[in-house]
Amino acid sequence: MLDKTLHIAIIPDGNRRWAKRFSLKPWQGHAQAMKNSRALIEWCFHNPRISALSLWGFSTENWNRSQEEVDNLMRIYVEWLQSQRSLLMENEIRFVHSGRMDRIPKDLASLIQNLTHETEGFSKFTLNFALDYGGRDEVARAIQKISEPALVTEQSFRQYLDHPELPDIDLVIRTSGEHRTSGFFIWQAAYAEWHFEKKYFPDLTPEDLGRALEDYDQRQRRFGK
Repeated sequence: MLDKTLHIAIIPDGNRRWAKRFSLKPWQGHAQAMKNSRALIEWCFHNPRISALSLWGFSTENWNRSQEEVDNLMRIYVEWLQSQRSLLMENEIRFVHSGRMDRIPKDLASLIQNLTHETEGFSKFTLNFALDYGGRDEVARAIQKISEPALVTEQSFRQYLDHPELPDIDLVIRTSGEHRTSGFFIWQAAYAEWHFEKKYFPDLTPEDLGRALEDYDQRQRRFGK
């Protein structure tokens, strides 16, 4: 049996363009994206090689969007997390959050904290939800925690990140045909392989994830060697 060690991450891009294609409001694209994520999470959970999935929900830059869109996004995340509780509990999936907690609505923050607490003892699989997350912001927050910066090494710096216990990311999948990294887990994904998918995220299927993993398997990871 293959070791369950891979950490997969997804940048779910193209939700608004998907909505525009169907003459829908932007947040309706986000709602469809979160609905679609369930099948992808389940596929990763059942894959014998994958131990963790990081999913980017909202970046630190997304606050620049209209207040109406942001408000609807926060509502969607509350509804989505509530709907995922049974999946997490029944399958013993550990839920963690990466990013800031001080700017999101209190009901959403409370829900995140509750799910984190309820699932903290699970070890089969980890779902890492990045909300109000930015790679530069995470590094800046990590630096603020350091009392003796002169003594910091690459290895010791890791302990100041949001989740130092998670393994580095092996494969990042970005949808919608964009070829930017957008500061996504810039420390943890430093040696990750990237797969750029043309589909908008609401159209992404487990079969697409399978093909991305097949593509990953064709690559030789040298890590500077």
